Amino acid sequence: MKLLKRISIIILSVIITASSYSQSATKYKEITVADLWKNWTFWAGSVYGVRSMNNGTSYTTQSRNGDIYKFSYETGKITDTIFKSSKFEIMPTEYEFNSDETKILLQTNYKRIYRRSFTANYYVYDIKNKTIKEVSENGKQQIASFSPSSDKIAFIRDNNMFIKNLISGKEKQITFDGKHNEIINGIPDWVYEEEFEFNKAYEWSPNGKKIAYIKFNESNVKMFDMTVYAGQKPKIENNILYPENRTFKYPKAGEDNSVVSVNIFDIETGKTISLDIGSEKDIYIPRLRWTKDINKLAIFRLNRLQNKFELLYADPNTGNTKVIYTETNKYYFDESDFDNLEFTDDGKYFVMSSERDGYRHLYLHDISGKEIRQLTSGKWDVTEYIGFDSKNKVFYYQSAEESPMNRAVYKIDFKGKKKIKLSEKVGTNIAEFSNNFKYYINYFSNTQTPNYVTLHNSKGNLIRVLKDNNKLKTKCQEYGGVNKEFIRLKTSEGINLNAYMVKPPNFTETKKYPVIIYQYSGPGSQQVLNSWKFDWQNLLAQKGAIVFVVDPRGTGGRGEEFRKQTYLQLGKYETIDLIETAKYLKNLPYVKPDKIGIWGWSYGGFMTSLCMTKAADYFSTGIAVAPVTNWRYYDNIYTERFMRTPQENPNGYDDNSPINFADKLKGNLLIVHGSADDNVHLQNTVEFSEALVQEGKQFDQFIYTNRNHSIYGGNTRFHLYTMMLDFWKEHLLN
Repeated sequence: MKLLKRISIIILSVIITASSYSQSATKYKEITVADLWKNWTFWAGSVYGVRSMNNGTSYTTQSRNGDIYKFSYETGKITDTIFKSSKFEIMPTEYEFNSDETKILLQTNYKRIYRRSFTANYYVYDIKNKTIKEVSENGKQQIASFSPSSDKIAFIRDNNMFIKNLISGKEKQITFDGKHNEIINGIPDWVYEEEFEFNKAYEWSPNGKKIAYIKFNESNVKMFDMTVYAGQKPKIENNILYPENRTFKYPKAGEDNSVVSVNIFDIETGKTISLDIGSEKDIYIPRLRWTKDINKLAIFRLNRLQNKFELLYADPNTGNTKVIYTETNKYYFDESDFDNLEFTDDGKYFVMSSERDGYRHLYLHDISGKEIRQLTSGKWDVTEYIGFDSKNKVFYYQSAEESPMNRAVYKIDFKGKKKIKLSEKVGTNIAEFSNNFKYYINYFSNTQTPNYVTLHNSKGNLIRVLKDNNKLKTKCQEYGGVNKEFIRLKTSEGINLNAYMVKPPNFTETKKYPVIIYQYSGPGSQQVLNSWKFDWQNLLAQKGAIVFVVDPRGTGGRGEEFRKQTYLQLGKYETIDLIETAKYLKNLPYVKPDKIGIWGWSYGGFMTSLCMTKAADYFSTGIAVAPVTNWRYYDNIYTERFMRTPQENPNGYDDNSPINFADKLKGNLLIVHGSADDNVHLQNTVEFSEALVQEGKQFDQFIYTNRNHSIYGGNTRFHLYTMMLDFWKEHLLN
């Protein structure tokens, strides 16, 4: 009996072990590259294109076929069809209402130029009369907009400004010196568009009688040449035999910028006056904003080093200006602060964001520039200023108060005393408010919850769920689930780094896995967020890799000192922190210490290139997509913000350039670039590759024909990710 009992126990133990093994080896559906870049299998549904109407109780959206519908916030039901595209045989891609919502400006035939610039054909649709008229028959336009009085439309064509009178039907040209690669009126040059993040450099006065605009004289900016081939999707027929040589002005670090001026055109008199923006020419004007006073134009002025910000008021009748607010920073000002400066409707105040106490917070000033009070405070950052409800005297904002990895929505009263958290769920919350702040749509996600869209009133009370994505959540479980774990990594210097790990679906600590580190690492960026993600990382994890994502020093959400530690030395501290990350991973019992890979795109490609050369002892395989390889090659607004000029800081540029460490490459490196990258030029990859060749280092390289910095179009993304997967399989996942 004892023997039989012992045998039974052994058999039972085997059965339990087999059962446990069976559970740990659950079969999941395979994630493919086609799922990600062709079939969009894991695409999270959302509520797109919501535009609040003036009354704040209705909103509009546009269907895929171009129709514009009016909805009730309260009921969610369609209350009107405002525009039916089939009646006019045009397909608008964007639209804008005039001030009293009696007309719509429709944008058609969109053609991209750079990241934010484009040309289009515009039409004005009269809602009441159901008639439509083309804004101009004389060629495509750029950045058309209604005047506040709704009787005129301004637009740009061939670097000149025009005004269309909707009553008389006449088109009037108001600037005449516009010329390609020399003079630009009313739209930014390449570097302003990219780094100050705007595409419209003119502003109507509140009464629609004047228009202020920035003129860019880029005559002294050096030219950059880019070869464009015939290619496919789209195919450029004219380039079949002889590729096109495209040239555009691109000011690299330390090089000449456009000389800017600010002018005001008077609609009634037809006269243009130039405003006094100071004698210093080597400056930036990142924004123009009319105050609520028609006789007071606000001009944002920034010095070349971007560490001194001034707010000027200009008299549009005389051209005289006055500095009413000045702030300096020992590092630099971030471009995101410019759109946070808002003038209140009563014309008495303006609110702005600033890091003057070490964290980004909101401050209230009177219209003369005097600080009234700090509205928010604490050792956390305001991550977005949403707006001011002038009726109820309440400010709305998003912040990282709960954690650098979370985003919550708050409101605070005019005195900065009473603060109320509106968002209830812990994770990432993004709120879009109606015009009168009566309602808002909240877009929420966290590691376990795909995009969850809800409608609320201003008190935060839920009215209804708009999109829950429950089916997607269930579907992802069939493919192995998210398996995302947050980690607080402490370096040997005592620096705490935020990170997360995505483990393979059938992970077990008794097995050893290769690791692929993904990072971006750029100043102010964040990859480690409590938000939904089921994508490329999960595919790699399913193939047998642990995916590790980390935010090194220089990244955002943790105050000014952490974010700006990399000042003057881009790449130095990020590399140290990524080495520390690799060391941490190598010591984990379930990690293959000789199989640590790293990859990234753009700034992340720069860091990958540095880690595979300067830090070659710690990484065996890397993929650098569209990498910067020396900041001397990159544009001056971005680069000098963090590095100053190469003339002032040569060692900062050279001590962390992968090109200068090409001799140290040991592992397997793949470099990928688009041949028509107007942002991070192919020059970066070409010069890095040449350095590797001359050092006798073997590596892989792939160039995508006519693709820009995003490397997409046709079959391109599918090809890129298939190639990267094959590279990981060959060198790491084996």
